[in-house]
Order: sequence, then structure tokens, then C-alpha cells
Amino acid sequence: MLIETLKSLFNRDLNKLKAEIESYQDENKIWAVDKNISNSAGNLCLHLIGNINTYIGAEIGKTTYIRDRPLEFSLKNIPKSELITKIEETIVVVNNTFDSLTETDLEAIYPQIVFEKEMTTGFFLVHLSTHLAYHLGQINYHRRLL
Repeated sequence: MLIETLKSLFNRDLNKLKAEIESYQDENKIWAVDKNISNSAGNLCLHLIGNINTYIGAEIGKTTYIRDRPLEFSLKNIPKSELITKIEETIVVVNNTFDSLTETDLEAIYPQIVFEKEMTTGFFLVHLSTHLAYHLGQINYHRRLL
């Protein structure tokens, strides 16, 4: 039950992320920062892609993804079409990974220590879903503000 719920939420929110990025009429505004807004929508998008591909793809799904977290916040002016492709590829990774999960996997301890203590895989996947939703809201607000 939780597996299908999480898969549904990740798909919903990653597709919403794609729609948000597509909704920027001026591609340059994806990378805009202003006053107290230190992260652009483009950098938040790259951060979400890196986060999900690391913790779901590489760690659980055993993909070969290697994260470069500093680049998620320092890269600029990546074309909108490339961001969209990266989101679409991330959706495939999420679906493939969740299709291979079992309820027993969710009860197991997540293989990495992320928050300085052990946690179940299920708990961490719920956290990752809320992390995605949090930054998705920031991107939505960024787009509407600009």
C-alpha cells in the first residue's frame, strides 16, 4: 500500500515539477535570483533531480548515478529542454525502483546514515516525498513572483 502511495506522489510531483519548468515563458527567468531568493528554480530543479537519483535511484534502485551536489547549486543556464529531459529520466528511475520494492524493503534500515541516525527505508522515502513537495512549492512561488 505505501509503495503505491509513494510512487503515485512522486509521479504527481515530478510531473508537476516538469509543468512548472515548462511554464516559464522566459527561459532566463528559470535561473533568476533576487534579493532574499538565493536559489533559482533551475537550481532547485537540479537539486531535486540529484537528490532523488541519489537516494532512490543509486541507493535503492542500484543505478550508476553519481551525484555532484555542489553543481546542483552552481550550474546556470541549462536549457529548459534539458531540465525537462532530466525530470522525465528521473520519473523512469523512480518508477523502476518502486516497481522492485517490497513491503519488507520499506521496513529495512535505509543503507545510508543521512540524518545522523538509522531510519527505515519507508520513513526516508516519505521524507524524500515531502522534500520534493517543499521545493516544488518554492519553484511554483518563484515562477509566479517573477
